[in-house]
Amino acid sequence: MGSLFRSEEVALCQLFLQSESAYTCVSELGELGLVQFRDLNPDVNAFQRKFVNEVRRCDEMERKLRYLEREIRRDTIPVLDTGDNPEAPMPREMIDLEANFEKLENELKEVNSNAEALKRNYLELTELRHILKKTQVFFDEAMYPPNLPPDQSAYFDDDDETVNLLTDVSLHQLKHIGIWLVILKPFEVRINSCQSTITTLVASTDGRDGCGGNLDGGSASLTQNLLPDEAKGPIQLGFVAGVILRERVASFERMLWRACRGNVFLRQAQIEEPLEDPATGEQVYKSVFIIFFQGEQLKLRVKKICEGFRATMYPCPEAPADRREMAMGVKTRLDDLNTVLSQTQDHRHRVLVSAARNLRSWMLKVWKIKAIYHSLNMFNIDTIQNGLIAECWIPVADLETVQLALRRGTEKSGSLPAILNRLSCVEAPPTFHRTNKFTRAFQALIDSYGVASYREMNPAVYTIITFPFLFSIMFGDIGHGLLMTLFGSWMVWKEKPLSVKKTDNEIWNIFFGGRYIIWLMGVFSMYTGLIYNDVFSKSLNLFGSSWHVPFDDETIRNNAELMLDPKEPKQYDGSPYPVGLDPLWQLANNKINFLNSYKMKISIIFGIVHMMFGIFLSLWNHKFFSRRLNIVCEFIPQVLFMCCLFVYLALLIFIKWVNYGAGPDVPIVLTPGCAPSILITFINMVLMKGYQQQSDNNPCSAYMFDGQYYIQMMLVFLALICVPWMLVTKPYFLHKASKQRAMLGTSGVEGGLEESGEPTTLPAQPAEDHDMGEIAIHQGIHTIEFVLGSVSHTASYLRLWALSLAHAQLSEVLWGMVLRNGLSTAGTTGGFAMYFIFAVWACLTVAILVLMEGLSAFLHTLRLHWVEFQSKFYDGQGYAFVPFSFDAILEANENAVTEQK
Repeated sequence: MGSLFRSEEVALCQLFLQSESAYTCVSELGELGLVQFRDLNPDVNAFQRKFVNEVRRCDEMERKLRYLEREIRRDTIPVLDTGDNPEAPMPREMIDLEANFEKLENELKEVNSNAEALKRNYLELTELRHILKKTQVFFDEAMYPPNLPPDQSAYFDDDDETVNLLTDVSLHQLKHIGIWLVILKPFEVRINSCQSTITTLVASTDGRDGCGGNLDGGSASLTQNLLPDEAKGPIQLGFVAGVILRERVASFERMLWRACRGNVFLRQAQIEEPLEDPATGEQVYKSVFIIFFQGEQLKLRVKKICEGFRATMYPCPEAPADRREMAMGVKTRLDDLNTVLSQTQDHRHRVLVSAARNLRSWMLKVWKIKAIYHSLNMFNIDTIQNGLIAECWIPVADLETVQLALRRGTEKSGSLPAILNRLSCVEAPPTFHRTNKFTRAFQALIDSYGVASYREMNPAVYTIITFPFLFSIMFGDIGHGLLMTLFGSWMVWKEKPLSVKKTDNEIWNIFFGGRYIIWLMGVFSMYTGLIYNDVFSKSLNLFGSSWHVPFDDETIRNNAELMLDPKEPKQYDGSPYPVGLDPLWQLANNKINFLNSYKMKISIIFGIVHMMFGIFLSLWNHKFFSRRLNIVCEFIPQVLFMCCLFVYLALLIFIKWVNYGAGPDVPIVLTPGCAPSILITFINMVLMKGYQQQSDNNPCSAYMFDGQYYIQMMLVFLALICVPWMLVTKPYFLHKASKQRAMLGTSGVEGGLEESGEPTTLPAQPAEDHDMGEIAIHQGIHTIEFVLGSVSHTASYLRLWALSLAHAQLSEVLWGMVLRNGLSTAGTTGGFAMYFIFAVWACLTVAILVLMEGLSAFLHTLRLHWVEFQSKFYDGQGYAFVPFSFDAILEANENAVTEQK
C-alpha cells in the first residue's frame, strides 16, 4: 500500500563479485530488472575501461546483423518472431557467434558482388542487343525506305552493288541516312548544270573504330563517281552508338548541337522496357542513339560529351552480316547469364531465409551481451581479490529476490558466492513507483511534470479519479462520451494483438499508451452528460419533466415567448427532475443564462475542493518527513487562509441554492429576486465595505443570514493574520534553532526517524546553519506565491465552465446548421440528402467535438493538475529509478530499429 501512495523504499547496496561469476550474475540481474547500478568510474574515458574490447566486438556483431537485416528486408523475406526471449549467451559462446556472423557476412557479400557483376554484364549485353536492333532499323530505313519499289534489283548493279546517286531512289536513301546533312556544312555542294558534277559520299565497312565505324571509298561504295579527276578522293565519316538515360536525351542533343556546331547527325530511339540498375536495383528507362560525324576532332568531342552525360558506348559493326553475327552471340550469352543469375539468386535467397529464422534471436543475444559489458564497465576492479565491486540501488522489498538471482549466477559459473552489503548514504535515493498497465499512463502524466522526490506523496493514485472527472466537466455529453468510451474499450479489448504490432506512428502510440485514460474519460463524460442531460445537444426525457405547458394552441401561436412561473402548481410540480437537468431547459430561451450560472458555480466548488485536498496532502508529507515546523508555520495558516476566503465563498453558493427559491409559500425576502449577488458580496467582504442598511422601501436584504457582516469581517481579519504567520514564523524559528546549535557546538540530524520511532531509509543529512537572508527571501516568495496563487488558481478553475459552455454550443451549432437540414427535408430527396448530411455531421462531430475539443479539454485538465493541484504539496525534485533490465533495453532497441525502417 505504501508503494501506491508514495514511492517505495530503495537501499544503496555494495556488491562484491568474482571475475568468473560477474558476467552471469549481471545477466541474472538483467533478467530480474530490479537493480540500478551506479557508475563508479565517472572520470574514466569510455575507451579506457576494462571491457571496452568486448563492447566493440558487440558493436561489430550488431553491424553485421543490421547488414543481414537490410538484405532480408530488401528481398521482402519475413523475419521469424516466435516471441521467445533467449538468455544471454556465455562469454565463450560469443566466439561462435562472431565466427557465424563473419561467415554469413562474407558469403552474402561474395554472392552480392557476383550477382552485381552478373547483372552488370547482363545489362551491358541487353543494351548492346538493343543497340544492334535499333541501329539495324536505322540502316534498313536508309537502304530500303518505305516507298522503295518492289523490284529493288533495278537500282543495283550486279557487278559492284553500287547505287547511282543521281537516281531518285539513291537521293532518297541518302536523305534517310542523313549523311548529306553532315557533308553540307563543311563542304559546299556545287552543282554545275553544264558539267553535271556533284559532291560524292562514300561509305565503306573496311575501316572500323573502337566505338563505331567510318564511311570511306572502297569495294562496297554506294556512289557513282561523276567528279573530275582533280576532285576525286574519299571523305572520312564515322559514327558512335550507345545508350543514355531517357531524361537526358534532350539536353544531350542540345549539347551535341552546340559543341559540334551542327556538324553531327543524331538518331535516337527509346527502349520500351525498363532496365535494372545493378548498383541500386531500381528500374530505369534508356534510349539508344547513333551519332554520325566527320573528322577526328569531332570524334573526340563527341566522346567527351558522351562521357560527360554518362552515356555508355558500344562497338557496332557497320556490315549487316557482322551485326547479325554479333546479335546471335549476344543472345547466347544472355541466355547463359539468365541461368547463372537465377542460380545465384536462389543461393542468395536460401542464405537469407536461413538467417531470417534466427535473426531476432541473434539480435537479442547481442543486445544482452552488450548491455552486460556496459554495466561491467561501471564496476571497480579489485586487483587484490581478483574481483569486481559494484554499487547499486535496490528496492528494499526485493532484496531477497536479488540475492536469489545472485546465487543462481554464481552457481552457473561455479565460483564463490557474491556478497551483497547494505550501505548508509547521504545522497537521496531514486524514486521508484511500481506500476501496472492500468496505472502506468497516469504515472507518466505526473512524471512529465517532474519526478517525485524520494518518498514524497504520489499524486498519480488520486489523478486516476480526479483527472477524468475534471475532464468530463468540460466534455459532458452522453453521445460524445460514448464515442470515446467505445474507442477506449476497443483498444483495451484488442490490447494484446495491438501491443505486438510495432509502429513508429507517434500519435497512435500515445493513444494506445493512454487507452485506460481515454476509457475513463469517456465513462465520466457519459456521467456528466447525464447530469447536464445533453446528448449531441439534445435532452433525454427519462423521468418526465416537472414543468407543464398549460396554454392552448392559440395562445402559443399568438405569442413569440411565454414564461412558465414556478409558483403556479399547474406549471411546475414543485419537485425537481430526479437526475440532472430538466429536459425542458433545452427548449428555453434563457437556457444559456441558467446553465452559465449553474456551471460557473460548480466549477468554483470543485476547484476549491480540489485545492483544499492538495493542501491536506501536504500534511501527510510533513508528518512522514517529521517536519513539525512546516505543519505549524505553513499548513495551518494555509488551511485557515483558504477556509476564511474561498471555502466561505463555496458555502455562500450552497446557502443561496438552499435558502432561495420560487414557490407559492416562499416569503418575498427569499425569492430569487431578493437573492444577493455572491460576487458582489465577496468583493464587499474583501474590501471591508461598511454595513449596508436595509431600505424601508426595499424588503430585500444585502445579506443572506443574520450576523453575516460580522462573520465576514472576522474571516477577513483571520486571513490577513495568516499572511505574516506564513511569512515570518518559519524563518524566525529556523534562525533561533541555528543559534542554539552554534551555542551548544553540536549539529543535529534531520529526517532520521519516523514519528513511530522506527528507522527509515530516508537519507540522514546533518542540519546546516541557515542564512537568515536566504531564508527570508525564500519564505517571502513562497508566501506571495500561495496568497496570489490561491486567488488566480480559484479563477483558473472557471475554465471548466468556459469549455463546457463552448462544447455545448458547438454541438448545438453542428446539429442546427448541418443535421437539421437533412431532417427537415421531406420526400425521397430528403432520404438521399439525409444520407450525405449525416455523414458530414458525423465526420465533423468526430473531428471537431471529439478530437479537437477532447484534446483541448485534456490539456486544460492537465494544467489544472500540474499547477493548481500539485503546487500545493508536490515538490517533484527527484530522479527516476532506472533499473538494469533486459526488457527495457530490448524494447528501446526494437523501437529504434522500427523508427529506422
